[in-house]
Amino acid sequence: MSRITAEPTPVPAAPAAGVVPPGDDGRSAPGARAAMRRLHRTEHRWAAAFVAAPVLGFLVFTLYPLGYALYASLTRWNGLTAPQFIGLDNYTALLGDEYFLKTLWNTAFYMIGIPIGLVLALLLAIALNRKIPGQTAFRTIYYVPVISSLAAIAIVWQFAYNGDFGLVNQVLAWFGIDGPDWLQNTATVKPAIIIMAVWKGLGYSMLLYLAAIQSVPRSLYEAASLDGANGYHRFRWITLPMVRPVTFFLVVTNVIAGSQIFTEINIMTPTGGPEFSSASIVYYIVRKAFKYQQMGYATAMAVVLGLIVFVVTLIQFRLNRRNSFSID
Repeated sequence: MSRITAEPTPVPAAPAAGVVPPGDDGRSAPGARAAMRRLHRTEHRWAAAFVAAPVLGFLVFTLYPLGYALYASLTRWNGLTAPQFIGLDNYTALLGDEYFLKTLWNTAFYMIGIPIGLVLALLLAIALNRKIPGQTAFRTIYYVPVISSLAAIAIVWQFAYNGDFGLVNQVLAWFGIDGPDWLQNTATVKPAIIIMAVWKGLGYSMLLYLAAIQSVPRSLYEAASLDGANGYHRFRWITLPMVRPVTFFLVVTNVIAGSQIFTEINIMTPTGGPEFSSASIVYYIVRKAFKYQQMGYATAMAVVLGLIVFVVTLIQFRLNRRNSFSID
């Protein structure tokens, strides 16, 4: 019997160094590399152009004003003539300015409305997460104040708080209560503004909480129910931890916004309230800068306020990182 042997397929030898393979003129590879380099340079130019816009915006509208504000806080300046450098005199004067310390305290007092608003918003979000008639209508009604003009709302509440014919005192009169002149009483002017501010921002916080609650996996609640957890336990150990990122976001943004409260006070109490009891730090800064033309002194107050907000925000980030958790 004959034996058939397969012959190996010949393997073409590699071209010697410096020898150009047939069909290749030796210019395609360098030409491709040059084209790629041109393409990369073009992409880099476009990338730099897109990045330059926000960078220039930051330099022109943030970094430069911040640097100039730091310099202006060390000067005596009325906004019209050239600033006169006086060192730390403005900061030294702040320590003895009773109005600065009082407005700083008033601003801190307004922060009481933050936890009150968050608790109410969370309770409303839990209520509106249930299957109830008119669910969409209720959500819309609560969100209308958020998109309404703050100036218009302040004017409406100013009339509502009127001691003679205001709606608030008329409602209290139905229950036999003689309401005060809310905005002209040192004991009631700040709580009145807090109530208005909480009402104004309630819908925004509620919608964020509602979205967070609806994103919680149903399997967590089902597993907790099978383990015998009641409604309080599910709220305490599932809902609250899962909405913690939203709570952190709302606390940080509300503290920053609350430290800059101005419009409500300027409209509802144009003179800063009785005995300056409603004036915030920003109200005092604007008053010093544009009424008394003490730009340098006002800028020093703004720098101090910025540092306080920065420190408070940094503490909040540290506390949130320490209390963070993960679900496996």
